[in-house]
Amino acid sequence: MRYGVKTNPHHTTWDRMLATWQRADQIDVFDSAWVFDHFYPIFGDPDGPCLEGWTSLAALAQATSRIKVGTMVNGMPYRHPAVTANMAATADIISGGRFQLGLGAGWFQLEADAYGITLGDTLTERFDRFDEGVEIVVRMLSEEETTFEGAYFSVMNARNEPKGPQRPHPPIVIGGSGERRTLRTVARWADHWNAGLLGRDEWDHKVAVLERHCADVGRDPTEIEKSMMVRFSSDDLAALEESFRTLTDMGADAAIVNFPSPHDPDHVEMVAEAAAKVG
Repeated sequence: MRYGVKTNPHHTTWDRMLATWQRADQIDVFDSAWVFDHFYPIFGDPDGPCLEGWTSLAALAQATSRIKVGTMVNGMPYRHPAVTANMAATADIISGGRFQLGLGAGWFQLEADAYGITLGDTLTERFDRFDEGVEIVVRMLSEEETTFEGAYFSVMNARNEPKGPQRPHPPIVIGGSGERRTLRTVARWADHWNAGLLGRDEWDHKVAVLERHCADVGRDPTEIEKSMMVRFSSDDLAALEESFRTLTDMGADAAIVNFPSPHDPDHVEMVAEAAAKVG
């Protein structure tokens, strides 16, 4: 199983987050590192500090050399998908082909209201918009020119140059576990599915649903990497080891460890030691 670190850029400082990523970049057990895409803290005091995800990620990519980098996940309503595709291509270039593009439908109503962002009046509207956006992003990362006319987004002969080194595009990571819409989109477009936090029975059920969606679109489900979030507390490393063992038994390909804020680079070694014991 592979391991990733996630440093939510809220209630922390740039220096702490940077040091945590650089430490993880030096330890081979870690395969990836992630931030989030929010403008307000999602845990704790919503009035607290929160660094912006894309600009943080670009700087973190420059400050590391080995580890894969990404955002778990970018909210589709926050940017036009053509803009997201352009940013993704540049991030892939900056990182030297280490970028992974996380995409999600968006959910945090507080920040959306504060920033005047429309998430969608209904879940159907939100996921219809998401499906359109994912298609535009993937096509603009793959095609010389893209034309698309949808109910929510449209592009006309849209170019996105230069593209990054990964072909046909950077890996697409879709987060969420909704059975009717999210997992259907995962089956169609994703290279990596992040399930969030699920118990064993729920995980098995969601994987079965994903496999059915893959069958519907003629996709081999083994092509899709499957990961789950893991909570970390420095006070209970035994629980972390047990979480890693459980995920291994469940057939997950990767564990993404959510580091508490403010970040502590010493936690990186603690997680690495727990992972090494599991193998």
